[in-house]
Amino acid sequence: MKALRFHKNLPRIAAAKILGSVFPSAYVGALSPLRYEEIAEPHLPGEDWVKIRTRVAGICGSDLKQVMLKGAWDNPMTALISFPHVLGHEVVGTIDSVGKRVTKLEPGQRVLIDPWLACRARGIDPVCPACEAGDYTLCRNFDDGVLPKGIHLGNNSGAPGAFSRVFCAHESQCFPIPDKVSDEAAVLADPFSVSLHSVLRAPPPADAPALVYGLGTLGLMAVAALKKFYPDVRIIAIGKHPSQCDLAKRLGAADVLVSGRNEIVEHISKITGAKMLHPWSKSPWLIDGVGVTYDTIGSPETVETSIRVTRSRGTVVVSGVEEPKRFEWTPIYFKEVSVVGSNAFAVETLPDGRRVHAMQAYLDLCEAGLDVTALITHRFPFDEWRSAFNTLFHRRSSGAVKVLLTLS
Repeated sequence: MKALRFHKNLPRIAAAKILGSVFPSAYVGALSPLRYEEIAEPHLPGEDWVKIRTRVAGICGSDLKQVMLKGAWDNPMTALISFPHVLGHEVVGTIDSVGKRVTKLEPGQRVLIDPWLACRARGIDPVCPACEAGDYTLCRNFDDGVLPKGIHLGNNSGAPGAFSRVFCAHESQCFPIPDKVSDEAAVLADPFSVSLHSVLRAPPPADAPALVYGLGTLGLMAVAALKKFYPDVRIIAIGKHPSQCDLAKRLGAADVLVSGRNEIVEHISKITGAKMLHPWSKSPWLIDGVGVTYDTIGSPETVETSIRVTRSRGTVVVSGVEEPKRFEWTPIYFKEVSVVGSNAFAVETLPDGRRVHAMQAYLDLCEAGLDVTALITHRFPFDEWRSAFNTLFHRRSSGAVKVLLTLS
């Protein structure tokens, strides 16, 4: 079968990096480390696994960054990746066959996949303390068990991802999709869950606005999650492109800013009534400001700006990841701002006290009427994968937010 597989091939990586800096289409061109190639249909790694036929898969921002080679060579996460691997982890599929020990699933079911390859998927028993607590993304065994190292489907050489006709998943990774929830609604569970987890890492205080920095898929989903679970909190959003900003307003943002760093500080000063301070650098900052910032970009500039506009003893939640560089972090200690990371999703404690997996919570919300499918801007047949990646890369001109590959 055909699949999109990424190879750790240094000559190809170098060629794509050099050519792509001038011609971005080269990142998915003939010299790219991403190859559309014939591979063997995967076998079940264990008797508690199922084989699934892909129906629709989303291109995640992490997929795009990997293909476009946007990462640092010394990234510690390279300790938990194995090559070559088939990309793709945002996926809805139909169960094709089940292993002998599968008890809760059957062929023909539509399922949503939690891609994380934690202890249970790896056949490790007893599971680590993190998995026992439902914190699967903090598993201590991503490099152990029946699979090669790799944190989730899409970066594990022994568990090919969903940018293929067929892939495999452990029974515990599968969530049956209710009949009234469409494939396109279901495939958005992954990014919604990522943003829900970030919101729950530091829920917004009632006495100050919440800021969502970045209006890609994660930022827009953060706006949607905030509006759903904390409807009385004023949401400020920062975006770049008109299509993103319009969606943010539709999803519940009261204020949408499109500005440079200093202008952002000024706008938030006016919205919150916080006094601006002007240092020698002429880059202003606030002692007061928003109660919490959800930085879905994670670049040095956005992290620094988030710290500058978050109030004293407020929280900056970083769920986006960009290449690291120096930034001015002095206000962290002066204002005693908490900067916390937010890694994907797992079993969550919702504001009403219920403990439920984020993906199941999303499916329940969809059944109750939540509709965020307006974020889906482009759909491509699987064979047009190059166009799909280029459309997402050139989102300023294309207006792309969430791009899907369809295989059904």
